[in-house]
Amino acid sequence: MPGPLNAAPLRPRVSVVIPTLNEARNLPHVFGRLPEDLYEVVLVDGRSTDDTVAVARALRPDVKVVLQTRRGKGNALACGFAACTGDIIVMIDADGSTDPAEIPAFVAALVAGADFAKGSRFVEGGGSSDITRVRRAGNKGLNVLTNILNGTRFTDLCYGYNAFWRSTLDVLGLTPGTSGDEMRWGDGFEIETIINVRVARAGLSVAEVPSYERDRLHGESNLNAVTDGLRVLRSIARERLRPKHVERRTAMADRRRVRNSTDRRIRAWA
Repeated sequence: MPGPLNAAPLRPRVSVVIPTLNEARNLPHVFGRLPEDLYEVVLVDGRSTDDTVAVARALRPDVKVVLQTRRGKGNALACGFAACTGDIIVMIDADGSTDPAEIPAFVAALVAGADFAKGSRFVEGGGSSDITRVRRAGNKGLNVLTNILNGTRFTDLCYGYNAFWRSTLDVLGLTPGTSGDEMRWGDGFEIETIINVRVARAGLSVAEVPSYERDRLHGESNLNAVTDGLRVLRSIARERLRPKHVERRTAMADRRRVRNSTDRRIRAWA
């Protein structure tokens, strides 16, 4: 007689994806704040010219290093997602702006029943010391538009601290693609909006998790508020033309498998 669906592992295996481009000086801080019992850390490097990869391996010998196929954060994330083998995937930044110590809160939201855990700087308990007035206003406008078009209630569309069950990758439809020097659509910062909209249009359950965005520790951001804002706007329009994903395979089996002993699992991550 087969055992119950939730008999296997006591807690989910968590993979963390970290895109990098010349982040050697930031990695000691970021790696130092990662939870100790992660299943795997996947560092996706975008052809760094500093010692990013060497520093990562020195800090964490078991780190899985992936070289992205093209350029841009979106391509880096797609490459990282494809390399993950855990039950849950968490996406964070390498510049210190997203706090790895918040990972347990995202995992807890998924274990409690969500398909997708969306970080938000604009719910109670969240915040930012890095966002400018221009970025805040742009994010708010894009947020309103997305919510109207998709019937969603996102409060922070353009924030990239998210987590989801790995089985959700079927819905996201993201692949590393072929190698090349030219960026393709979805390879840039618009990836965060693409992910959020596809999750919503697939009818998956979303839980927003309070998150505090910090200032970048070292180096300069590659984000351009105007250019990348226009790419996000274009993404919202393009996703409206994309057929809805009607198969809800996603996280259901994974959620059932780990739902038992939820309280113990969450306490272990606290």
